Amino acid sequence: MSRVRSSQSPCAAPGARVASFRVSQDVSSGIDEAREADPVRPDAGPSVLHDCADAEAYVASVCFKHGPPRLIGVELEWLLHRRAVPDAAADVAGPRVTGPRVTGPDVAGPDLDTLVAALGPHAPTTLDPGSPARPLPAGSTVTVEPGGQAELASPPFPALPALLRAIRTDSAALLGRLAAHGMAPHSRAADSWRPPVRLLQAPRYRAMEQSFDRIGPYGRSAMCSTAAVQVCLDTGEGADVARRWAAVHAVGPVLLAAFANSPVMHGRRTGWKSSRWAAWQACDPARTGPPPLHDTDPDVDPAPGWARRVLASPLLCVRGADVWTVPRGVTFGDWVNGALPTPPTTADLDYHVSTLFPPVRPHGFLEIRYVDAQAGDGWALPTAVLAAALADPATVDRVLELCEPARGRWVSGARHGLEDRVLARAAAGVFTLALERLPGLGAPDWVLDALATTTERHVLRGLCPADDPAPGDRDAVTAPRLEPGIPEGETE
Repeated sequence: MSRVRSSQSPCAAPGARVASFRVSQDVSSGIDEAREADPVRPDAGPSVLHDCADAEAYVASVCFKHGPPRLIGVELEWLLHRRAVPDAAADVAGPRVTGPRVTGPDVAGPDLDTLVAALGPHAPTTLDPGSPARPLPAGSTVTVEPGGQAELASPPFPALPALLRAIRTDSAALLGRLAAHGMAPHSRAADSWRPPVRLLQAPRYRAMEQSFDRIGPYGRSAMCSTAAVQVCLDTGEGADVARRWAAVHAVGPVLLAAFANSPVMHGRRTGWKSSRWAAWQACDPARTGPPPLHDTDPDVDPAPGWARRVLASPLLCVRGADVWTVPRGVTFGDWVNGALPTPPTTADLDYHVSTLFPPVRPHGFLEIRYVDAQAGDGWALPTAVLAAALADPATVDRVLELCEPARGRWVSGARHGLEDRVLARAAAGVFTLALERLPGLGAPDWVLDALATTTERHVLRGLCPADDPAPGDRDAVTAPRLEPGIPEGETE
């Protein structure tokens, strides 16, 4: 899937070596002072990067912070719709979708004024520049995605039970405020009814839309019409880092399939159990695709491969005081090697990392991005399974063993869900293992009961949430394919 150039460093540019700065392996210190022999010195703020090897070392040290695996967090996204607004879909601006007109209640999306009023003092400054952006009662912050999706981001917690309590508290507070203004969450991870419409006019999202539009129409759908559950876990320390990195990738296709929840998008049955994942993969594979399998081997340090990928990835944008530009075909490595007039800084490199959207993004912790949004409290199940899967080194090794046959089956998991028999067998083992480990993590009864029910009624029967009926599915037409460039995958 990925078009990442991983076999050779993108830093290997021809010509003489330019002045460079040594990167400290101490994450907190960033770039050291310039070498005495170098004529150029870093500025007083973010350090200027003149050498790709230093840029790679900076990425490796910042993105893979080593330490005991103690913390867990989660980010939840919800697609929103206004309740009881007849024929509202006819008034939605944006490109029209071929097929039957979907009208009636539960179709109209949010608008900025309603979101600002509903979120009140919790509104992010991207939505209301004058907002104090206060956290919710249990400490979670609120953001809004380009299409008006609401997002809740928890603080990190040292234990799963505390995280679950906080998210239940804060999600109830957030959804309650939205409900008071006539807004309700969609039960799917892709918008079943409406075409993609970008509400936020922030420079980041304008640049993202422009960059994705050069490739095809799927970027707008991914940005504005999808929602996910993102689980954040510590990277670990020593040799465990590589094994934890390998485990979250090995189990990725399994959980993508088991929690796939977006069979319909824009009024069409796409042929994918996770249309959300398919849209993200189609919009810019170099930016969103999974890493090659050899970069997720449990015995290989993941930091160098990730650093190479970061520098080999195309720039989404270059930030300016007044104008943000969207270069065509320029990687960050190219920028370091002089492709643009002004050299990049470590702040530019930090920002570039934030514009990459692979299934797992290292940010000093592991941000796991491959799970579809779930209905109701369903977000707790992938959170609990991932917490259990990385509970201790022995469990990590067992997950690697269970998921070895399923490694790399991302496309099949997204298209077929647990109809893929290889993924179904791995899922049965992983969910059973999670049920065994979760009591030791203090998981509450409501999570254990829900996970046991899901295992029995869905996982062991080869089903996922996309196989359950939901509002908006009934009148959808069948599209032959979402993206011809994405292969079918395997089902044997």
